[in-house]
Amino acid sequence: MYHPTTRVLAVLELLQTHGRLSGVEMSARLAVDPRTLRRYIVTLEEMGIPITTERGRHGGYALMAGFKLPPMMFTNDEALALAIGLLAARSLGFAEAAPAVASAQAKLERIMPANLKRRVRAIDETVRLDMIRAVAPRDNDALVTLSSAALAQQRVCLRYRAPDGGETERDFDAYGLAFRGGCWYVTGLCHLRAGMRSFRIDRIVKVEPRPVSFARPTGFDALGYLNQSLAVMQREHAVEVLLHTDLKTASAHFHGALGVFDQAPDGVLLRCTTDDLDWFAGHLAGLPFDFAVRAPDQLRASLAKLAERLLRLAGTLR
Repeated sequence: MYHPTTRVLAVLELLQTHGRLSGVEMSARLAVDPRTLRRYIVTLEEMGIPITTERGRHGGYALMAGFKLPPMMFTNDEALALAIGLLAARSLGFAEAAPAVASAQAKLERIMPANLKRRVRAIDETVRLDMIRAVAPRDNDALVTLSSAALAQQRVCLRYRAPDGGETERDFDAYGLAFRGGCWYVTGLCHLRAGMRSFRIDRIVKVEPRPVSFARPTGFDALGYLNQSLAVMQREHAVEVLLHTDLKTASAHFHGALGVFDQAPDGVLLRCTTDDLDWFAGHLAGLPFDFAVRAPDQLRASLAKLAERLLRLAGTLR
């Protein structure tokens, strides 16, 4: 549902785009009655926007000839943030993102001074973000509906399709959304499983609001919870490694969801799970500090195999 202020701005956008429109056509485009449209026109006039009104059967509305909104002024940092934000929106896996970004940029450029246009276009044409693995949702409706429900603390009915194709339906309290590893996730309380769950938004088939409210935990960090839950997810091998460094350095050399770090008297204890010990051994081998494997023994064997291969490639072994 539109907020009245949004509709007032939509009237201005229609007039800027089309020059002149009849009252009937504008009312139809905005899905409002003529009396409501007239209130929006009056609001724009009170804001200092000069609008000419032609009465009668074929009458309509138009901006006064020669009127243009004053240029939108930004600092250099604000212009950079705007340009990167538009570029990121195209790369974050939004459905139909490219035309939406192009449309938003075109609208902004109409009221930007020339130097700001050049800055924004320079970023758009020369900068690329490494988000090529982003998985687009089916459409933007699920993302918008879930974020609105989280803000309003309103329960939803969520239909979800698992990787094997099976579908389940549940009532769900959305606490927050996060983007990680190329995918959008929603995290909250699942009433089907009676516990916290995270769902990939591109696998959501349908989401509908319920007339039920809930209380979202204060300061809930959706990305932090998602990273933590993925770090402790059950996999084939449980790993425990003592890292001979401090907590800050250890965290900087591991992916945020790789495991759980605990400060220990002689370093940092990493606990995690993995399905691929050879891959994990390779990650450990690249660390700039020493470590000691506590479990499992198979990880030690993977490290020994990797060390032998590296020595052979270095020419030490023949």
